Amino acid sequence: MSLEALLKKPDIRPTNAPSKECRPGLVWIPGGTFMMGSNDHYREEAPAHLVRIKGFWMDRRPVTNQAFAEFVATTGYVTSAEKPANPDDYPGANPVLLAPSSAVFRRAMHGVDLRNPYNWWTYVQGADWRHPQGPGSSIDGLDDHPVVHVTYDDASAYARWAGKRLPTEAEWEFAARGGIDGAEYAWGDIFAPDGRQMANTWQGEFPWQNLEFDGHAWTSPVGSFPANGYGLYDMAGNVWELTSDWYQDHARIKSVRDTIDDPRGGSREHSCDPRNPDSRIPRRVIKGGSYLCAPNYCLRYRPAARMAQPVDTSTCHIGFRCAND
Repeated sequence: MSLEALLKKPDIRPTNAPSKECRPGLVWIPGGTFMMGSNDHYREEAPAHLVRIKGFWMDRRPVTNQAFAEFVATTGYVTSAEKPANPDDYPGANPVLLAPSSAVFRRAMHGVDLRNPYNWWTYVQGADWRHPQGPGSSIDGLDDHPVVHVTYDDASAYARWAGKRLPTEAEWEFAARGGIDGAEYAWGDIFAPDGRQMANTWQGEFPWQNLEFDGHAWTSPVGSFPANGYGLYDMAGNVWELTSDWYQDHARIKSVRDTIDDPRGGSREHSCDPRNPDSRIPRRVIKGGSYLCAPNYCLRYRPAARMAQPVDTSTCHIGFRCAND
């Protein structure tokens, strides 16, 4: 069947879709066929390809500090950022650098070389989900903000405790589009319709000038901006969200499979960064962009956008939400 014919086919809508009242806090996402990825922006988003998925449930909002605190209080869970790194994973590393820490954004004082992320990122000992900007900071008053400084293992542990799972990359992107296939953003093709800010992103020149037209310099309370067509909040900006898929750069794949039932996810072995052969840390796909995404550096507050995140690394701008079948 031709690409044109597939695009004209109606979405697959289950006739037995469950009532939205069945799962508090979750939204039923009907299955369907959509064009995943983009050929118009960053190379890792290409090639755009048709994908078909089944219906599933998805959290209406990202997991908050309050929800994560309940999980920790119940289970005694300790996040990756709160534990020292395993020296065996980092042969030859300075032991000081293996102390419990996490990556924290530090705003630059002026324009800097955007090719060097260390101009705004620093590993801070004592930074974790309770102390998002390092020792001395706290989440007091941030109960309804998304939890950050979590790794893939942390997010997976929470999901299992909650009786859920992390969404796949294809599920996440389908849900983010809100029923508007092919649109640039989760709400349409215009970034700020009628001047209205639709997501928590960076306005100005990153990483030193944040004009804060959206009212936020850091994370924002979940649900601060309009929901998309499926009733999901924060599917763009605020925090990047972890998915269950191993990262693979599809643009590097010479042969493209034709089945629309295969979103072409990666494998653990091939998810490692080929530019850094000395490090064999696997990577997962993150989606959605964050409050640090800006047009001059990281225009990734779009459904098609994707990035690779090492499974051992947490940051102040990555969180997650859960899904269920």
